Amino acid sequence: MTNLNRQMYNVIGLMSGTSLDGLDIAFCRFTADNNGWDFGIVHAETKAYPEEWKQRLLSLETADALAFQQAHYDYGYYLGRLVSDFIVTNGINADFVSSHGHTIFHQPENRFTVQVGAGSAIAAGCKMPVICDFRSLDVALGGQGAPLVPIGDKLLFHEYEYCLNLGGFANISYEHKGKRIAYDICPVNIVMNAVAEQLGKPYDDRGEMARTGMVSNYLLNELNGLPYFRQAPDSPKSLGKEWVIKNIDPLLEQYEVDTNDLLCTLCEHVAEQVARTLESKSGGRLLITGGGAYNDFLVERIRALVPLEIVIPEKKVIEFKEALIFAFLGVLRMRNEVNCLKSVTGAREDSCGGAIYTY
Repeated sequence: MTNLNRQMYNVIGLMSGTSLDGLDIAFCRFTADNNGWDFGIVHAETKAYPEEWKQRLLSLETADALAFQQAHYDYGYYLGRLVSDFIVTNGINADFVSSHGHTIFHQPENRFTVQVGAGSAIAAGCKMPVICDFRSLDVALGGQGAPLVPIGDKLLFHEYEYCLNLGGFANISYEHKGKRIAYDICPVNIVMNAVAEQLGKPYDDRGEMARTGMVSNYLLNELNGLPYFRQAPDSPKSLGKEWVIKNIDPLLEQYEVDTNDLLCTLCEHVAEQVARTLESKSGGRLLITGGGAYNDFLVERIRALVPLEIVIPEKKVIEFKEALIFAFLGVLRMRNEVNCLKSVTGAREDSCGGAIYTY
């Protein structure tokens, strides 16, 4: 479409993060006109995964081919049913569904990335068009396939100079020398939640366990010294579960640190890496979203180290910004407009990714 007169899109965005806390479902409204984009999150909720699905998704990394493919479709049908229930409960009339899927493998260095949740199965389950598989085209073009959120930061959240998401991983997006750049900074909830679960808790509520702990300087130095953190900030780089298993888990096992001290050390590590990322920046506003925005202790440590105005937005934006932006990526795909930036991913060219399943 080239006509930018006022147009409205009603889209359901689905996001499942690496922390496996559940499926984010957001019904979003986007309006385009000659002045750009406006958006609203009309209805949103997180559907916690039943233990059966949580364990099944966790096991797929080592599953055989048949079990993997069966789960790919079963998970798609499961998502379709959740969407169908969401539509009925909220009386929604949506144009289509835009699904991130759940990442099992992310290996751009080997030129592939895999998100389960078959688009055909979702479409059959909710009886609506579905767009999915947003990362593969960029990876095929030599990119990292991540992060994808920066195009949404640029077009929907342009009033903030820096957009930081504290989810399974911390990632940041901002303008640099006339182009948008973005990258993963370090692991956050994918590691912290696993540590909290050792005490039978799904996460460290408000960072209270971390607050009572003390930093292990030995472990902190080891974490900060990992080679990834020496890569140039303007070079495309992204993290995945495989990197955590290879680099973080052995360090946590090597040092026998009390759980609260471990959480405190991890918070300090995240805060220092965020500060290092922004150390050359002066002035401007930093938007913080994602589950980590509720970790008061972590946010306090970031405030102490980062000399920017820090903004914590309303609850819906904190919790559902990624689902919102994946809904928006679907809108851009439907309009055949760029939804993945080579300046972010390192691909050979900008692209418009996403497989469309009509119904």
